[in-house]
Amino acid sequence: MYKVIAARTASLSKNALSRSLPAFSTCSANFQVDPTSRKEAPRIDNDKALLKPSETINQAAMEGKITVPKKVDLTPITGVPEEHVKTRRVRIYKPPKNAMQSGTSNIQHWEMEFDTRQRWENPLMGWTSTGDPLSNMKIHFSSPEDAIQHCEKNGWSWYLDTPKIEKVVRPKNYGVNFAWNRRTRVSTK
Repeated sequence: MYKVIAARTASLSKNALSRSLPAFSTCSANFQVDPTSRKEAPRIDNDKALLKPSETINQAAMEGKITVPKKVDLTPITGVPEEHVKTRRVRIYKPPKNAMQSGTSNIQHWEMEFDTRQRWENPLMGWTSTGDPLSNMKIHFSSPEDAIQHCEKNGWSWYLDTPKIEKVVRPKNYGVNFAWNRRTRVSTK
């Protein structure tokens, strides 16, 4: 009996474990379990489970995982010409509400755009043209801190254009138009 169990465990450790094999069980075969209440354990790869901690670190390093420090200067590898990186400024702002609509759907984010360079009018169609590759680039951010971090990572000088604080609009009462007080009283003589 002992030889059979030893041979069985040796074959289980060599092959991938399967959930369908009736391994060592303490319950009887007639025991019925409700299939809705059964939960399965997560599948574990046998090769990774049997590794030592130092071997798992080495294997993770060999899989191509790269750790990057938080402050990195990407200016040499971005492909943006050096004249655009050194001489241009980036404006970070919150876009204003559209005057043609009453909704506030597109004003919950922050945008980043470069300052404009030389433009000229195309004589054929009358359109404005530019030779600036960064003139139409607008990037959306959820907060100004994210935009500032992105600009510093790319080596761009930036400035924050904060929105003006809106006045509190107090609702007017229609009954004030008919009030009889000294301020609104008009002489009929």
